[in-house]
Amino acid sequence: MNRRDVLIGGVASLAAPFSPAIAGDSVAIPVADMHAHLFFIGPKPASRYPLGKAMAAGNATLVSWSLVGDMRWIQPSPTGLRQKGAPKRGDATSWFKEEVARVTQHAREQKIKIVKTPADVDRALKGEPHVVLSVEGASFLDDGIESLKVAYEAGIRHIQLVHFVRNTIGDFQTEPPTHNGLTEYGQQVVAACNRLGILVDLAHCTSAAVTQALAASSAPVVWSHSSVAKGGLFKRNAQWQKRQLSMEQAKAIAAKGGVVGLWGLRSDVGATAEAYGDRVLEMARWLGDDHVAFGTDMNAVANSPVATYADVRRVVRHLEKRIDSARVRKIAIGNYARVLRSAMDGAKA
Repeated sequence: MNRRDVLIGGVASLAAPFSPAIAGDSVAIPVADMHAHLFFIGPKPASRYPLGKAMAAGNATLVSWSLVGDMRWIQPSPTGLRQKGAPKRGDATSWFKEEVARVTQHAREQKIKIVKTPADVDRALKGEPHVVLSVEGASFLDDGIESLKVAYEAGIRHIQLVHFVRNTIGDFQTEPPTHNGLTEYGQQVVAACNRLGILVDLAHCTSAAVTQALAASSAPVVWSHSSVAKGGLFKRNAQWQKRQLSMEQAKAIAAKGGVVGLWGLRSDVGATAEAYGDRVLEMARWLGDDHVAFGTDMNAVANSPVATYADVRRVVRHLEKRIDSARVRKIAIGNYARVLRSAMDGAKA
């Protein structure tokens, strides 16, 4: 299954119609998404399917817009995305800067603010739309730890250490390990993120890398997207199952105050927004209400039941029929806001 064909061939439509019910409902619980994409290539680029309209369709006010840091060096294969080459020194940094410039310009055009301070997180909680600039696959850090400060100054507040291209930080789930987890440099990156106030994201990391990152981090971390395996990890079945998190490690992330996000992969969560909501509640039973969130992987998952923020709003409405509003708010936005704010509050001057 090529769950990220969209990275190469185009993006799913974000043009869900604006919902008058949401616009007029001042008490609607706002939505956060720990992991979403909007691309500038393909037949449906961001210029034609603007993020502002997409967020408004579901009252999404805290969306982590993830830039794919290794996008130029990956391609689809029969078993999913695979590495097709390696960036030369400076190439990943150049790509990162180009993408940040495009994203920043689009946010400016859409009049959506970028989260840079804890106060911005608070504003998002109150219903003011914000995006969190994040990076999926920190290949640009192969050019040196000083690149992290450059990323921070560019507005990045959330970094996923690994993705589908081998780097000097650590191992990822879908290829045989070469570092036995995080490298010493990778542990330095985690510590530097803590000092700057950047949220560390362990999605795609191997089990060893997760354990080492938890030990290295002084702040809570997230696993922004995929899910928790129901009966142990699957090593010989579908590629997507290799992307799941073990129960043991999910609980370790939760024990450190962190949050696990649920993606919108139909094979895992089901075909409807309601099924997605039930899967979220299942993870909440396992980890606790304070440690699960939405991490849709929007526009990188084919046939997702949460392909738009209008769909995510349907998830929230489903949850409101099942649990009380305080619990819904934690899952819908509070948990991501808390862990993001915690990382930012921990910054050392």
